[in-house]
Amino acid sequence: MSVSSKTVMTIKSYQNQAQGLVKNYLLADPFIPYTSILTGMLACKMIYDLTQLFSSLYFKSYSGLTKAQRIEWNNRGMSTVHAVFIAATSLYFVFRSDLYADERLAGLVTFRSSSLSTFVLGVSVGYFTADLGLILWFYPSLGGMEYVIHHSLSGIAVAYAMFCGEGQLYTFMVLISEVTTPEINMRWFLDTAGLKKSSAYIINGVMIFLAWLVARILLFVYMFYHVYLHYDQVIKMHPFGYFLVFVVPSVLAVMNLMWFGKIIKGLKKTLTKKQ
Repeated sequence: MSVSSKTVMTIKSYQNQAQGLVKNYLLADPFIPYTSILTGMLACKMIYDLTQLFSSLYFKSYSGLTKAQRIEWNNRGMSTVHAVFIAATSLYFVFRSDLYADERLAGLVTFRSSSLSTFVLGVSVGYFTADLGLILWFYPSLGGMEYVIHHSLSGIAVAYAMFCGEGQLYTFMVLISEVTTPEINMRWFLDTAGLKKSSAYIINGVMIFLAWLVARILLFVYMFYHVYLHYDQVIKMHPFGYFLVFVVPSVLAVMNLMWFGKIIKGLKKTLTKKQ
């Protein structure tokens, strides 16, 4: 059955209107922070529900979990997807993009931003907001005070870099540390599924150790060194942005070292039992 030219023209008219709405409003520079946050929160909801759906269909152990365990299972599925997204985009912006390259663009590196970098940070703000809400709602089953502190500091720092466009490079450097989240979540999945004595659990433990060492210890050293080399630019930031550049990574670095000590103890304990 042929479609009349009038119908085709009507469809194209609606398509043009939709494209104009997206371009002029949803992705217009003044609206990007808000649309990206909303996108992040809606994506979290969708991934949470999809995790619940697929887990109930393809994982036999899921139906045997308690209500609290199923909530945490779904929450960790959500955090894993965010971690993959933000770690990949952060690696791109820090090491591949020309946006923050010293020799490529004019202007101070601490004040550089783009529509894409702002949108990515906004999606991450949406995630931290949604996840912090879940943590507080089900407190303390999804995490103790250390998680509240971590998400609060991270959310504030990322939101500032997104809205003000300051210090986005250092924000992405810190967000690369999310590369450790999938391994941490996999450890919990394997433990909950009764596979704590499996080879996969041991291999995952080694991966946690290596990823944590690189992304949450050595990378933070590199970030502080970069701040030192560009201190003449960092000092020109707004006082609150200047405060965030030093305080938030420092607090997170201390927390990372504390958690790293626990990771080393846990890995030693697991390897000793295996032997």
